[in-house]
Amino acid sequence: MELLSVNVARPHTVPYTDAPGGVTGIDKRPVDGRVEVSEPGPKGVGGSAIAADTIGDLRHHGGSDQALYAFAREDLDGWGAELGREFTNGSFGENLTTRGLDVNGALVGERWRIGSEVVVEVTSPRIPCRTFAGRLEERGWVKRFTERAAPGAYLRVIEPGRMGAGDEISVVHRPDHEVTVAFLFRALTLEPELLPRLPAAGDALHPEARRKALRRTAR
Repeated sequence: MELLSVNVARPHTVPYTDAPGGVTGIDKRPVDGRVEVSEPGPKGVGGSAIAADTIGDLRHHGGSDQALYAFAREDLDGWGAELGREFTNGSFGENLTTRGLDVNGALVGERWRIGSEVVVEVTSPRIPCRTFAGRLEERGWVKRFTERAAPGAYLRVIEPGRMGAGDEISVVHRPDHEVTVAFLFRALTLEPELLPRLPAAGDALHPEARRKALRRTAR
């Protein structure tokens, strides 16, 4: 299992986002060398775990529980074949493009060591939005991406450090429950009947997903 690239964005303004000032960081590109990864701080204040990266809308992105976004090269290739396009690493706005790692089958609370220093923890799936749809310029993209239920994973930083393309990724902790990234995505989108099962993921569960699950259970 390998980290193919670390991808970051410079701020730019687009017409297809609701972010303040129309600024987005979804257009991420691979960087050379090794980058420093650190805990960014709470949502609304902290951005990306990579200082050189841009988060355009701190209301909905970034912060401790969405410090990094990982997407599998295999899924980029699958979409590329289906859409007749070539997607470079970072095309889906991911910070980490991986190979050989089952990102969508990862359990919430699963921990990965990247290289010799960095440890991250899986927290939640990416939910597609208007900015993502505008970036891809594919008709009905949000619906298509949702139905695939292979959203990639947001990560929190457990052990900061440096990482770079070519680093080995190893799973160093795998919890004993059923809530994978794909399962959580389905619960939050197309299959809300799964919501009462989410608290099994424990404290690793993204706080927003936990609140939604608890509201559903209360009803």
